[in-house]
Amino acid sequence: MPKGILMKESTRYNRQTILPEIGVEGQQKLSKAKVLVIGAGGLGASILPYLASAGIGEIGIVDDDVVEVSNLHRQVIYKTSAVGKSKAEEAKWMISELNPEIKVSAFAEKLSGKNAVSLFEKYDIIVDATDNISIKYVINDACLVTNKPMVYGSIFRFQGQVSVFNFKNGPTYRCLYPDENTNALNCEDAGVIGITVGIIGMFQANEVIKMIIGIGEVLSGKILVYNILKNEQQQYDFEKSSNLEITKEDFERKYNSEENQIQEINFESIFEEINNDEVLFLDVRNRDESPKIRLKNQIQIPLMNLENEIKKLNKKQTIYVFCQSGIRSKIAAELLQKHRFQNVKSIAGGALAMKQILKEEKI
Repeated sequence: MPKGILMKESTRYNRQTILPEIGVEGQQKLSKAKVLVIGAGGLGASILPYLASAGIGEIGIVDDDVVEVSNLHRQVIYKTSAVGKSKAEEAKWMISELNPEIKVSAFAEKLSGKNAVSLFEKYDIIVDATDNISIKYVINDACLVTNKPMVYGSIFRFQGQVSVFNFKNGPTYRCLYPDENTNALNCEDAGVIGITVGIIGMFQANEVIKMIIGIGEVLSGKILVYNILKNEQQQYDFEKSSNLEITKEDFERKYNSEENQIQEINFESIFEEINNDEVLFLDVRNRDESPKIRLKNQIQIPLMNLENEIKKLNKKQTIYVFCQSGIRSKIAAELLQKHRFQNVKSIAGGALAMKQILKEEKI
């Protein structure tokens, strides 16, 4: 490497290489590391700048979404001029500007069972910066198949969680949360302040750097819970469950079959069916959630009650499931399909998208 580049790197990272726990050797480890970040939203917007500025040699960013105005209060790496543009591409541009000495790859695609394993095999550490429960299980299981650690982060209003799964054959996400049918709200549904995702994202970046350099105590078998209103944090231990091995064939069989079955549909394309008695619109939100949707052929069963009240539904009907934004409806659709409901579809964008179309049609 040319002498000029060495001098430039020395200047860029000087304040961290003078730490005896890092030094030149630790900086070299960072420069050789490859980290994949799933999600360039609130958590990703905090994680990515700190990984890039620390000198992580190669960073991958996976996100199929575009920047929206409502993102900007917490996804602080984006400018207003980025609205409508790819998050992955915009994040790549931003951190490349921050540190042009690293390699950054943008994958403007949705993570799924079809691409997770092939993507994970190219990186050393996988960072979960999503707010989608079902995707977290995909990440966990793909990490098991590829034997990669998963740095987990999660937000609920003013509280966040951080942990590291599958680190040196340690506990996994399923050890902590074995139930895939959990009814958890994402940030769009539950609300969030930018500071929460900022703090939790920095905790996640910290775990990545500790693992790469080999310093400190990694949050493996431990979950850190931080509350920004009370300035309190607790740490809880959990153990590894047995029978958690998964092969590549098991993974592909599970996720590719499920993804092929779950169909997502736009409300606009089925608008004419809102008065069709052979069709049922199933609202799986909690009863206090807004906006209110009132259709002639509609029933509301909160996701947490769905399995117990499933007999209320007719398997012969076409069922269109919706929630607030389209996350829980997919979980509900999977649950119904497991109970042999044949014609079930999830409404993309949920009640928020439906309300806008109903408003436009003045219904």
